Formats: sequence, structure tokens, C-alpha cells
Amino acid sequence: MRPGEGCPAEDLQQPLVLERLEKERDEKWQTLVSRRLKKHCSCTPKKLKSQILGFVPILRWLPRYQVRDWLLGDVMSGLIVGILLVPQSIAYSLLASQDPIYGLYTSFFASIIYALLGSSRHISVGIFGVLCLLVGQVVDRELALAGYPPEDSSGNSSVLMGLLQVGFVSVYLSDSLLSGFATGASLTILTSQIKYLLGLKIPRPQGWFSLFKTWYSLLANLGSTNLCDLITSLVCLAVLIPSKELNDRFKSKLKAPIPFELFVVILAALASHFGGFHTEFGSGVAGDIPTGFLPPQLPLWSLIPSVALDAFSIAIVGFAITVSLSEMFAKKHGYTVDANQEMYALGFCNILPSFFRCFTTSAALMKTLVKESTGCQTQVSGLVSALVLLLVLLLIAPLFYSLQK
Repeated sequence: MRPGEGCPAEDLQQPLVLERLEKERDEKWQTLVSRRLKKHCSCTPKKLKSQILGFVPILRWLPRYQVRDWLLGDVMSGLIVGILLVPQSIAYSLLASQDPIYGLYTSFFASIIYALLGSSRHISVGIFGVLCLLVGQVVDRELALAGYPPEDSSGNSSVLMGLLQVGFVSVYLSDSLLSGFATGASLTILTSQIKYLLGLKIPRPQGWFSLFKTWYSLLANLGSTNLCDLITSLVCLAVLIPSKELNDRFKSKLKAPIPFELFVVILAALASHFGGFHTEFGSGVAGDIPTGFLPPQLPLWSLIPSVALDAFSIAIVGFAITVSLSEMFAKKHGYTVDANQEMYALGFCNILPSFFRCFTTSAALMKTLVKESTGCQTQVSGLVSALVLLLVLLLIAPLFYSLQK
């Protein structure tokens, strides 16, 4: 071949070689993708079992339950927490602008669902004061816009964050942040309870600086204080505060804390009933608490656009508290928790009960501390607490009619 008349044979074959290499690369890529899809989409018995055990943790640990070592602690812990849940569910329902029965419903369903789906052995999921305040603000606002007095409504959350696998955000929740949050929450809850302690009927403020608005309303209405409610509140505090100190001081000698809260509730309900506090002195009482369960109903979907932003912020707060508490106790007792599984569990604790007139739940700090300090080993204690609440819902609830708010 003369120079300039054509290209060498190697040059003619080069495009063919490149084409063959690209084809082989595409075939290898397609094979790799096909294998991965087959791996992830195939449903072998072993993989199905692993998925189910991962999504429902109780199926993993319950067959290995150590009855002799764990049962007594779980039963004692469940009984004590269940007893505490009764007055707290009634009280915190008021924070959320709900009737007391809805608080009992919420604690009952959340205890069962988290026991099935949660990855922490120790936390107690149910009504939490801060979330109740947030829910109450939304309820009061929406009822006011609809032209109704602020009485009741419901709220829920979702498993969307669990599906998106955003559990990694838990690593950014520092101890300082959580401590500051807990301190602010305590002050907010105290402020919201003062009006019940004084027997005042003042509306819940909305918008910015609601804490200062509440204290202004309290100070402006001090002259309308119900003396019966004030005296009862002071007597209860005079019993509860020293009893808490006694339980803390002698907790090493006691097998379980003495449930002074239960004694106070029983005696206060009896005094209110036979003393006619509601009829004679105008004291606010819990009122009728029906027995049994109401039939399920669909949430009011038309409210979603107006409460979506509030629901997102409530979900973030609930997740932060739940994951931080579960990780704290997991480190203390030498096991691990799955942040994404906690999202799933918390989501189902809010979605499923919303059809039964329940409102938003998360891990509750005080009940978790009580649960852990009274011998809890597993979430069997949560099932025991649910049984206590079931007994109350089916038989005992009407006895709390005269209990002062």
C-alpha cells in the first residue's frame, strides 16, 4: 500500500475492537445489575424470615426469653408503670385538649405496638408532656378556626422517615441539646399545669411568646382562683414531693418504688366525690370516662393541609426523644438499637391508634426512668402495663369521674 492511499489494517480493526469491548462491558454491567436485582427481589424462605424478624423484633428475642431471670422484673415494672399511666394519661389528655378516655386509649395501644416493633428493651412509649402541649396548641387553633370551643381532636404521625432511612440524624443529637430541650420542656409543662392547679379557665395562647402570654393570663386572673382546687393541689404536692424523695433515698432497699401517686389519686377521688367538690365548690373534675372501646373511624383527611407542618415538627420532636432515650439505655445495659426501626415502631404507634381516637405518642422520659429502675428487662413489661390499662378501660374508668383536674 502506498503512502496516502489508505489506512493500515490495524487502524481499520480498531473501531471493531472498541465496539466489542463496549459490548462486553455493557453485558457485564447488565449481568451485575441483573444479579443484584435478583438478589434483592428474590424471596427465599431464609430471606423472608430474616425480613420478618428484622421488622418485628419481638419474634427474635421472645423465643430466647429467660423466664427465671427476667419475668419478675418485667411484671413488677409493668405493674408500676401501668399504675402510673392511669393518672398521667388523664392529666396529659388535658394538656392535649382531649377527653381523659383518649389518653387511656393512646397509652394502651402504644404500649402494645411498641412492644411488638420496638428495638429498645427499656423505653416506655406513650403520652409525653411536650408532645401533648404541641398537639393541644394545634387542636385549639383548628377548633377556634372552625368556630368550636377547644375540647377535643386527634393527631398522628407517620413512618415516612423510617422508609427514607433517615435514622442517621440521631447521631447529631448531642447531650447538651437534649438536656436543654428537657429543661425547657419541664418549664413549659409546669406553666401549662398552673391553670389546673388554680382552677382557672383561661384559653391556651397561640403564636409567638405563648409562654409569656400564659403567665400574663395567669397573673391577670389570680382573683378568680378556685380555692377548693388550690387547697387540694397544695395538699397533693405536700404528699407527692416528700414521697418522691423517700423513694429516691431508699430505692436501693426497696424492691419497687411505693406508688404514692396511686394512693393520692384514690384518696383525692374519694374526697372529691363525697365532699361534693364539683357541685358545691365548682371544682373542675375529669368527668365521665366511658368503659370499653369506641368503634374505629377514619381520621378527618381534610385537616391534613392545615396541620401537615405541625405534624412534621411534632414527628421530629417525638423521634429525637425516642431515639435519644433508647440509645442512652442501650449503652447503659450493653445492647444496640436500630434508629430506623425506632422510626418504624414510632410511626406505627401513631398511625394505627389514630383510627381509635388516639393522639401523638413518643418515648416518655419519666415513665422510662421508672420502668428501668424497677427491674425491667424486656418489652414484656410494656405488655403488662397494657393489661393494667385494659383493666381500667373495661372496668375501673368510671370511678375516676370525680377526680379533680
